[in-house]
Amino acid sequence: MKLDLGSLELGVATAATQIEGGNADTNWHRWAEAGGVKDGSTPARACDHWNRVDEDIALLKELGVRHYRMGLEWARIEPAPGVFDQDAIDHYRYEVKALREAGIAPLVTLHHFNNPGWVEEKGAWTDPKVIPVFLAYVRHVLNALSEWVDEWVTINEPNVYATQSYAFGEWPPGEKNLGHAMKVMSNLAQAHCRAYSLIHALQPCARVGVAHHLRVFDPANRHNPADSVGAKTMEYLFQTAVLEATCYGRFLPPLTRTPRIDGGNYFDFLGVNYYTRSWVKGTAQGTRPDSPVNDLGWEIYPDGLTQLLTSMYEKYPAPIYITENGTADRADAWRARYVYEHLAAAVESGAPVERYYHWCFTDNWEWIEGEVPRFGLVGLDYETGVRTVRPSGRFFADIGAQGGVTDEAYERWVAPAEYRQG
Repeated sequence: MKLDLGSLELGVATAATQIEGGNADTNWHRWAEAGGVKDGSTPARACDHWNRVDEDIALLKELGVRHYRMGLEWARIEPAPGVFDQDAIDHYRYEVKALREAGIAPLVTLHHFNNPGWVEEKGAWTDPKVIPVFLAYVRHVLNALSEWVDEWVTINEPNVYATQSYAFGEWPPGEKNLGHAMKVMSNLAQAHCRAYSLIHALQPCARVGVAHHLRVFDPANRHNPADSVGAKTMEYLFQTAVLEATCYGRFLPPLTRTPRIDGGNYFDFLGVNYYTRSWVKGTAQGTRPDSPVNDLGWEIYPDGLTQLLTSMYEKYPAPIYITENGTADRADAWRARYVYEHLAAAVESGAPVERYYHWCFTDNWEWIEGEVPRFGLVGLDYETGVRTVRPSGRFFADIGAQGGVTDEAYERWVAPAEYRQG
């Protein structure tokens, strides 16, 4: 056996806005309609998963997937303040029940960058008044789905949402206000802590956590104090502060909390979304020169995952779910190598990694990048909706069936794959 996964179990991940299709009134549908997406596409088409649930569950089963991370579209469930759509709820009830009947355990994400339009109009996460609104939605979802769901991600990547939407202005609503970004991150962290308590009150056996976007921040020159200080500062502002808040209820500057949040444990697992590292030169970050990169120019750096898992478990001892890991590889030229090397990094870390969810199950609508990036183990023809399992998807299925990477699988799928150098 080239790589034995031991007790590590495999799954795949998706997000509602990125795969469902349809014209839900979300911040992202509005942003795309206003021309905010590079290729001019909108999430109205996406993968048409809303209408192809049975087809996709059958494909998951064919690939031997046992764990499926999925998201809910808040705007479908609550299209107007306090108005809950029973048809939407029934649809999600059908989906999670069908997953269970297929032998697939759902991990459900409650917020994945997606706000209803009416929430966006009220200032969304810049206003702490959104927190009780979110909690009412969470309560409604729990009452509807907890018969089949006992694992929840409250918030996906609060640091990415806050910075992309309110610091860099590249995502809706397109603000460039660092103060607002920190306020948003604070409110999302508070929402998680309160949702964590609410979910456990409603479903004591539940496992609840945040899917954190984490990366390694490496100084370009370790002997240059400006690079070292820059790397440490970026790491603290981007991920350390929000980790402390969402895991321990410890709100360190520049985050703020309300008296409603007490110190304690607010995580049953640590969700890790890992894609790349940041190479820091002073106050700027980028990609290390001459490194392998994916189609989006992100450095491919598996060793960073080992470093992260080791350091994160020391600070936040809990079971670890790699809630996202994958690469944009239109030609499917190196995805198998990427999967193998990141799984090996997870095993070699020695941390208690229980799950690995590959991003993504199928090609999906990738936010401001639109339909161009191809992250799927399953390829998608956007015009016809036809799904085609890629060779990397067959490799992934073989890993699950064998409990690891056999020598034969390595020689067939991994050995021939070569990364593209940046």
